[in-house]
Formats: sequence, structure tokens, C-alpha cells
Amino acid sequence: MGRVAVGGGALLVPASGLSAFTGVAAAATLPDADLAYLRLLVAAELLAADFQATALASRKLRHGGGRAVFGRMRADEEAHYTQLAQLLTDAGQTPATADDINFSYPKGSFRSQASIVKLGGRLEHLMIAAYVGAIQDLQTPALRLSIGQIAANEAQHASALAGLAGRPVVGAAFAPVLSMAAVSDALDEFES
Repeated sequence: MGRVAVGGGALLVPASGLSAFTGVAAAATLPDADLAYLRLLVAAELLAADFQATALASRKLRHGGGRAVFGRMRADEEAHYTQLAQLLTDAGQTPATADDINFSYPKGSFRSQASIVKLGGRLEHLMIAAYVGAIQDLQTPALRLSIGQIAANEAQHASALAGLAGRPVVGAAFAPVLSMAAVSDALDEFES
């Protein structure tokens, strides 16, 4: 995952242009570190979307609106991916696609709604920490609003999953932060 997220090329995905920041990357040359973050976040979004699609296909999401929550999260991840892919495309990069990465999950991940929600919560916390780390480290100020908006949405996902698990829906006062290397290492666990 690290190679794909940080340095590898992939197939081009057409983006719909929904991004409010389309052209940000084209307007100025993005530093290599910012491009690396965008590639890493694309990989994280692909993992989240794959996990949610697998969870929905498991037919185990039967209680408390779990299917609706995962369906909404899946749609959000697709929108996030489209946004990030467009930023990379505008910068002359080719974003990774779902066909470029094979994901795997720990044994028993899709055994029950509880196991799905537990791993989903773990992935959402990883996503939040990845986006907050990106906000902290991005060199291009014009990227921060978009990344911050996605981080806020990922926090909503974590809250919804906490509710499904019967845990408090409001977390810590300060979101966790992970470095690009730590996120890449965490994502490696899910690459087959």
C-alpha cells in the first residue's frame, strides 16, 4: 500500500468536477510532499470504500439502521475519492483506482454486524488521524479546506459507527494525528 499510496502510478479515473477546488493543483505546482499526501489519502479512501462495499455485501448489517449508515458512508467515500483524484489529475498525476490495490481484512471481520462496526470504527479513526495529519503538514494552503471538510465528514462517520456500537457518539476533544509514514504503515495491514 505504501508504494501505491506514496509513489506508484495507476489508471486514470474520470472525475466529475464536483470539487470546489478543481484547478487548485493546476494553478500552482504542488510540492512532492503534498502530492504524496494526496496519493496516500486516495489509497485510504479506496480502502474505506472497499471495506464498506464488502460490509454491505455481507448482508450482516441488519440492526439499528446499519445498512443505511454504511450506504451513506460508502457514497461519501466515493465523493472524497473523486475530489482527491481530481486534485491529483489537475496536478498532472494519475490517481490509483480500486483495480490497483487488493485489500484484505482480518479473519472474522464480516462475521457479524458487531465485528463490522468494530473494524469500521477502527478504519474511521485511522482516516480522521490521516486527514488531520495532512492538514497539519500540507504545504499548499489551498488544499487545507478541502482536506478539512473531508476530515469533518470522517468524524461524522466515526460518530455514526459509535452510535451503532452503543458507545458515546462524541469522542475526544482533540482528534488524533498521524504522520504520513504512520498512516502508510497502518494501511499496509489491509493490502493483500
